[in-house]
Amino acid sequence: MAIAAAGSELALAAMACAAARVAFLPLDPLLAEAAWPRLQALAGGRLQRLSPLPDGADLVPAACPPLAAARERTQLTAATDGRFTDAATDLALLIASSGSEGAPKLVMLSEANIDAAAAASNERLPLHLGDVWLACLPMHHIGGIAILGRCLRAAATLLLHEGFSAAAVWEDLHARRVTHLSLVPAMLARLLDAAQGAPPPSSLRHALIGGAALSRPLFERALASGWPICPSWGMSESTAQAATLPGADGDWQVGEVGHLLSGLQARVAADGRLYLRGAQVMAGYLNPAWRRGDGLDDGWLPTGDLGQVDADGRVTILGRADDMLISGGVNVHPIEVESCLAACPGVVDVAVTAVLDPVWGDLLVALVVGPAALGALHDWSRQHLVAAKRPRRLLRLEALPRNAIGKVDRRGLRVLAQAGACAHECLNV
Repeated sequence: MAIAAAGSELALAAMACAAARVAFLPLDPLLAEAAWPRLQALAGGRLQRLSPLPDGADLVPAACPPLAAARERTQLTAATDGRFTDAATDLALLIASSGSEGAPKLVMLSEANIDAAAAASNERLPLHLGDVWLACLPMHHIGGIAILGRCLRAAATLLLHEGFSAAAVWEDLHARRVTHLSLVPAMLARLLDAAQGAPPPSSLRHALIGGAALSRPLFERALASGWPICPSWGMSESTAQAATLPGADGDWQVGEVGHLLSGLQARVAADGRLYLRGAQVMAGYLNPAWRRGDGLDDGWLPTGDLGQVDADGRVTILGRADDMLISGGVNVHPIEVESCLAACPGVVDVAVTAVLDPVWGDLLVALVVGPAALGALHDWSRQHLVAAKRPRRLLRLEALPRNAIGKVDRRGLRVLAQAGACAHECLNV
């Protein structure tokens, strides 16, 4: 059952579908119309769409238990034609992947996936009756709707904001004794601006940061103000959180996300890509036959991220595999260069991409937001980066292109880098 609506209605509809044992697909209201034909094709025409409730209507699902343990449910079985009968399916949620490098896929998540993910998250960042989790991420993204499962399982309070307002979040952190908060780095930066250096209330125990790479300067700024920062890594395919580092301190380095959540295993492939396996890893990508396992390799999920796992099981994310650039024959990941440039005084935001070049192959282009002089930024890169990893073109922008949850739009970056003229200032070096 699919619906495009505001966050509060999506949360209630998710609970109603759980009670009715119907798989639920939350849609982005801004993109639903354009995306619907492709989604129906992915589902073999088997999706049904509900209209949003009229203004003033109330949706109260009856007998909505927490998203139940899968052991009490019939396991998914395939009919002879490869389809699944509604009575046999334990699929609870269809959720779009981020689509940061192409058209989003629909991830199939079972009740077992959701319950395992909620249990593991509540263990890592203890969540109990009486706690309050403030949710300001979109409910049609896994980072938003996963909070619902955690709160239902723990009988905690979900404090749902319709969209992100730094002023509103800062106010509610104090007024509602919030204990848990989920943010992407861009939201954290705006919230720190709203706080003007003031620490968060002592009731806030965990500020979960994910969805995009957290820079060292932003982390240091938050840590200096007393924020309980918990760098995290996850994706739709892992039912949100896969690894989290609670209470990161001054020794934290970019990309460190702590240990995997309970029940997950990871391995690093020969190409550096991380693979995941465990109870909260998806049932597969939606396909016309509703066949399980699409996108999995013998139960392992090949993620789009490059990473390392040390001897103690701590995970470090090195960046997206698809973002790797080759400059002068040297492999360069944008996160490495971005982390360096972000530490330059006067840089508020920065992203790195490339344009094709007959000499360099990938000629690195840095798109910069903030008052830093481009010449000074070039000097900074000469001091801190080897030649092949230095941007050869610097563009100043008002803002970086980002999607609804704050991830940098890498395709948009490439377009801006090619155009060049869209920048307020350009330096070629």
